[in-house]
Amino acid sequence: MDITSTDIARALQTWGNGKIAISRAFDEGGIDAARETANANLDSYYGYALGPVLFKPTMASGAQTFRPTKAGALAYFCGHSDDYPLDAGFAIQGWRSMHSETAAEFIQGDIAMWMGWVSLTDKAGQVTKVDKSFGYKRDAEGVLRIVLHHSSLPYQP
Repeated sequence: MDITSTDIARALQTWGNGKIAISRAFDEGGIDAARETANANLDSYYGYALGPVLFKPTMASGAQTFRPTKAGALAYFCGHSDDYPLDAGFAIQGWRSMHSETAAEFIQGDIAMWMGWVSLTDKAGQVTKVDKSFGYKRDAEGVLRIVLHHSSLPYQP
């Protein structure tokens, strides 16, 4: 089944809702609850079962810049990892809403790519806006999976 623009919009909202759920789980139940929620999110809409996910988080550097494994993504989203000591836990920052703005998308059959801006608002009302690119592939069960996730802070000249 071919991917549509509507599928991409839903996938972006699912991704944002996932970060909000991880933040709420952390606020209500601590790191174990956040990890449980993050694991469920990673299994639900990332493509780690298909192979390595090309994941480049916003706040990663050096040898740990790229995170092709689920363990690397989990550490980035939740922090508290001995294997990734610089990770503060992007998804446990108190996120309460997400808005995306599309710059462009490419769709060809069961593969799609999207780039644009994602703005996350925390519980204090502070907004963090990041440049994002996502690549999607529909799996054998018809589920849209993230197979590429690149994120960076906007350039400040």
